[in-house]
Amino acid sequence: MKQIIITMLMIFLAVPAMLAKSDKYPQATFPKKSHDFGYIKEADGVVTCEFEFINTGNEPLVILSAKPTCGCTVPDYPKKPIKPDEKGVITISFNPAGYFGGFLKTINVRTNGREKRTTLTLEGSVIPKE
Repeated sequence: MKQIIITMLMIFLAVPAMLAKSDKYPQATFPKKSHDFGYIKEADGVVTCEFEFINTGNEPLVILSAKPTCGCTVPDYPKKPIKPDEKGVITISFNPAGYFGGFLKTINVRTNGREKRTTLTLEGSVIPKE
C-alpha cells in the first residue's frame, strides 16, 4: 500500500514539472505574411520588401531556413538567435527580368518555434520592357 501511495505521489509531482517544461518555446509571429508590389516595371530591376516578425515565445528563436519557390526570389534572414520579445526582419528581393503580367511567389520559412513553418507570399504585376 505504501508503494502505491509513494508511486502516486511521485507521478503527481512529476506531471506539473513536465508540463512546465513544455511551456518553454520560441515563436515567430509575423504581423504581415504577404506583400503586394502592385505594378512594377521590368526595366527598373530588382524590388525588395521586408517582413518583420517578433519572437513571442520565451526561448531564443532561430530561423533555420527561408526557401523561395524559384531563383527570381532571394530571401535574407537573421542568422543569429532572436531573443524573446525581440524583433527580426526577413528581406525578400524579387527580380522581374523575363516576367510579364501577374506573379505569385512564396517563401517557406522554417524555425525552431512552436509553429515550425510559415509561408510568406509576394505578388504583383510586371510591366515588360518596351
